[in-house]
Amino acid sequence: MNCREAPGYDGQGTGFERPMRVFVHLAHGFGAREWQKRWSEGKVFGINEPLPYGYFRANKLGCVVEYSEDKSETILVTLFRLGVRAIFGFDLIHAWRNFDGIRKANVVWTHTESQYLAILLLFQMIPRDRRPKMIAQTVWLFDRWKKFNRLKRWFFSLLIEQADILTVHSPENLQAARELFPQVRSKLVLFGISVDQKQKPQLRPSRRPIRLISLGNDEHRDWNLLIQAIGGCDQWLLKIASAKVDLGAIGKATNIEVVKLRSNQELMQLYDWADFLVLTLKPNLHASGITVIQEAALRGVPTICSDVGGLNAYFSNQEVRFFSTQDATELQRVIHQFGQDHEERFLMTERAQARMAPDDLSSQAYVRQHVEISRELLLEQRCTSG
Repeated sequence: MNCREAPGYDGQGTGFERPMRVFVHLAHGFGAREWQKRWSEGKVFGINEPLPYGYFRANKLGCVVEYSEDKSETILVTLFRLGVRAIFGFDLIHAWRNFDGIRKANVVWTHTESQYLAILLLFQMIPRDRRPKMIAQTVWLFDRWKKFNRLKRWFFSLLIEQADILTVHSPENLQAARELFPQVRSKLVLFGISVDQKQKPQLRPSRRPIRLISLGNDEHRDWNLLIQAIGGCDQWLLKIASAKVDLGAIGKATNIEVVKLRSNQELMQLYDWADFLVLTLKPNLHASGITVIQEAALRGVPTICSDVGGLNAYFSNQEVRFFSTQDATELQRVIHQFGQDHEERFLMTERAQARMAPDDLSSQAYVRQHVEISRELLLEQRCTSG
């Protein structure tokens, strides 16, 4: 008799007759209560959901989901927590405050390495066979790996080698995971956002001047390339929504504006204002820019984007206009050509939006993959122990 045939097996892969208990541990600032409050006030920017990343959708897939919470802090306590985070490289105190919920779960889901490294360190207090399973999702770690000193790489490696599974958002990060940690199982899980609301693309010529937008605070945005390509071109008007732009780099360009958004409504209005989105990116492993591209597709906005970071695992050249150059003159040519072909922009946006389906690129599909991986981990645990 195998474990799938064992008495009491529930047939869903959890090895439990009761729902699978999931604890979602997110970064400080993403606590469930605070997030819900800010979301209801329109202060969570982007196409988001009542709780972060849609993990709560697992409640409809045979799970009971609990989110981490933030603890109120004085300025001194915050400074202490951040100091400990700077020493270790992850937020140990935030994980400790949520450790009761973590250790009572069947499976723990983490969103970045800052969360799972802290939990793996705390797991040293629990015998391995009594620890909950954990999905250790990695975003920036492998991009930064070579910049770490030997001691930090050794420390992080000791922890990561105990992970049940590493998940990543891009093929490039998957390759890095398998090269650095071949002994740890790793898997590609495509990221997706809520697709509950879509705005139909419009077939129309570009306005004059052509309205361009670019968004994001990720460290791999290439603002210098974007500004160099667009600055001074009077036929284009660019609005940038980012806190990471060096205003000095804009110089005397009067056709570039850095906007400060005060609400999510203003962000949606920015998408609606645009003729198309231009994302210039530095080479990276973690699919930098994918959230913005997905939001643009849902708002019916066509996209030009650097072909780096594994983004072509999400969208093809038929859905997003990828360019591979780091040359400003060539980027100008691409923007000019894209701006002239309004029918192709329309068709590309339709195809990109069609990819944003519940069973394709969506938070629903993203969470379903987490549930499936969790059931596999628990089934393996049951087989091994029984």
